[in-house]
Amino acid sequence: MAKPIVAIVGRPNVGKSTLFNKLAGKRISIVQDTPGVTRDRIYAEAEWLNNVFTIIDTGGIEPESQDAIVAQMRRQAQIAIETAGVIIFIVDGKQGLTDADNEVALMLRKSGKPVVLVVNKIDNLSDEQNAYEFYNLGIGEPVTISSTQGLGLGDMLDVVVGHFSELHNANEDDDVINIAFVGKPNVGKSSLINKLLGEDRVIVSDVPGTTRDAIDSHLETSIGKFTLIDTAGIRRKSKVKEEIERYSVIRTLAAIERADVCILMVDATEELSDQDEKIIGYAHELNKAIMVVVNKWDLIEKDDKTMINTKRILQYKLSFMAYAPYIFISALTGQRAGKVLDMAKECYTNYSRRISTGVLNDVISKAVLMKEPPVIALRRLKIFYVTQVGAKPPTFVFFVKNQTSLHFSYERYLANKLRESFDFSGTGIKLIFRERKE
Repeated sequence: MAKPIVAIVGRPNVGKSTLFNKLAGKRISIVQDTPGVTRDRIYAEAEWLNNVFTIIDTGGIEPESQDAIVAQMRRQAQIAIETAGVIIFIVDGKQGLTDADNEVALMLRKSGKPVVLVVNKIDNLSDEQNAYEFYNLGIGEPVTISSTQGLGLGDMLDVVVGHFSELHNANEDDDVINIAFVGKPNVGKSSLINKLLGEDRVIVSDVPGTTRDAIDSHLETSIGKFTLIDTAGIRRKSKVKEEIERYSVIRTLAAIERADVCILMVDATEELSDQDEKIIGYAHELNKAIMVVVNKWDLIEKDDKTMINTKRILQYKLSFMAYAPYIFISALTGQRAGKVLDMAKECYTNYSRRISTGVLNDVISKAVLMKEPPVIALRRLKIFYVTQVGAKPPTFVFFVKNQTSLHFSYERYLANKLRESFDFSGTGIKLIFRERKE
């Protein structure tokens, strides 16, 4: 099941980013050197009362004029309404109610989405009465916080996660496979979707960036039911486009979050871009099922080595997701396009795979016999047993002693052993280590 998405909306300087960083805690500044680890602080994972959710900061560029602020706020509200399950609307308790706040409140009320109204900068008790005027927004009872001092965040999060049960109940059909198509503009995402649907449902044009929003199409075939999510292509940044850019990134992230299988579409005639690596890196961090579709293969002059060489170059660049399968197609001529759903279904099957505890422990015991954990700070990791606690993605909990002695290379070794023993091709897997006494 997809994690709920919580979007933060508000005027410039009301404290969106401060709140975002507080909620995201230490996870926010990702310092790994893994390619594909997104360094744009647009989203982060947060947890409250055992609810894990994704927070999105819709803020970004500070507009120059008052009119521009109102226009930007409208766009923020729109993107939050489209992508989020719950919206945090943050206002400034020091400055008071503004026209821009009223405009946004109107949009949020009409959307019918759950909105948590948060009055920030209530730094001490004497400021509490500043919150009363915000009842006029008609969004319900304001929650008062001080994001710089971390006051009131618990009460606010209680209200936020209180809305999650409504979202779960409204969740979609379980046997439908959600597939997100991601990649640069103009790589042929819409064309491939039209080919699979057998009709021109998604706008296709040679103008990069025609698909601004994520669009869903439903398809039923002999191998199953699918929802195909076409996402806006992610372009390179330039100052003017940066805001639209940010929103198309948010839309793509939200689509990946909802998807079971993420298809990275690559143009055979162009090189892989950093943005491609970033976006699919996000799907990899979420341990989604992933496959790579190389499109426009009909435009390439080929000999018997071309495909092997092209695949090798891509695999080198995307080495962090060595488990992903590749398929070479032409959405235009239809060459191999029919195989895309078959491959997506295989990835999904592995993404949903469950392994019995007995078999799992046999595999891990043998792996430990073949290669013991290294001694770190005079201590060695000891594994008592392992069990699978979830699928989509396959998630394994290892009960261990001396967890601090776990080296990332040994964690990778265990993951590889699981992959060798069971078919997890095309999907991420998640390993969790829990300390347990003898």
